[in-house]
Amino acid sequence: MYTRQVQALVARGVVIHRPEAVEIAPEVRAERLAPGVVLHAGCKLAGAATSIGPGCVLGAEAPMTVVNCQLGRSVALKGGYAEGATFLDGANVGSGAHIRPGTLLEEEANGAHTVGLKQTILLPYVTLGSLINFCDVLMAGGSDRKNHSEVGSSYIHFNYTPHQDKATASLLGDVPRGVLLDQPAIFLGGQGGLVGPSRIGFGCVVPAGLVWRGDAPAEGQLLAPDAKPALRSGPFQCGAYKSVARLLRNNLLYIGNLRALEQWYRHARLPFMNRDTWSLACVEGALLRLRECREERVKRLGELAARMPRSLELARQQGHGAAPWVAGQEQLARQWPALAAALQTPPADELGAEERGRVAGALLRNAGGSFVDAVRALPAETRREGTAWLQKIVEHTAALGNC
Repeated sequence: MYTRQVQALVARGVVIHRPEAVEIAPEVRAERLAPGVVLHAGCKLAGAATSIGPGCVLGAEAPMTVVNCQLGRSVALKGGYAEGATFLDGANVGSGAHIRPGTLLEEEANGAHTVGLKQTILLPYVTLGSLINFCDVLMAGGSDRKNHSEVGSSYIHFNYTPHQDKATASLLGDVPRGVLLDQPAIFLGGQGGLVGPSRIGFGCVVPAGLVWRGDAPAEGQLLAPDAKPALRSGPFQCGAYKSVARLLRNNLLYIGNLRALEQWYRHARLPFMNRDTWSLACVEGALLRLRECREERVKRLGELAARMPRSLELARQQGHGAAPWVAGQEQLARQWPALAAALQTPPADELGAEERGRVAGALLRNAGGSFVDAVRALPAETRREGTAWLQKIVEHTAALGNC
């Protein structure tokens, strides 16, 4: 005998090939699954916030568990586990996926088999190969399915340091230009890695087999070292930081981009995503994901700031009390309470208000179609205004580090 939850879904028109092999938790509401959704054998659904839109297919390659996720239209989760994530129209991942909270895949963003994501934001069309661990990253770039940012197979984003902190989120491309879907794609070659926190510009290429360390915000660069660095060894003291200026700046820029993307959803996307139950659930889910990501980054930056007194004590013990980077550590420790409060405060409504109004108005003139099509239809001047609006939010956030 099938459970009452499974019976309700079948009665609603959800396609369940093996009803006896599907588990639906009591809190899952049948009305939040669209008729025609396909659940293959081995699928498990849980969480009152779970919402699955028309044309979605779960578990086509392997059993799939979905907990408190929002899926737009025609999303394919082929096998694995996803919790606290949001997938917009056409997003898909292969079997073996491990998608943890704070993940947002926008339109047609996708990954092959055995991809691990957490606190990961992929703008439209970004493509991940297989056997990838890509947590704590925001990636943009590209314009469509043929021209998209790509991460090669067997790639890893290193997001945990020897000092045992995770103030390491990496920004690949950016939000102010990336959301307009007209920037050069970024390519990270397979069997490689990126050490966070890093910033990579649009159009950059990291060759296969390379672990990239550092920042390369200039566009269109081939990021390959001239020669293999010499191996060396020396003493290491956990908790003894040197300069934290780059760590602070990269974290603030990342948080600024998250804040900009939140505003983009509220003022640009929302009119296109409140038309039905599924899209409204997705916009609510996306805003929740962005808030979670912002809170996570502030938390991790706060943990870094809390380590500064110990680092300063170690600097004094090791005779580095007069080093030029000491002042930066002292400033971070001293200013963190005020900085944390400022980062939790939304940007002022008047920040970029004129440009925001013109961009929102231009998008609404094409509100009959998809959001992606409306963005593509924006004239060049409106695109520049959109970037200016969002960039003001990023720059305002980055400047908080100077308070």
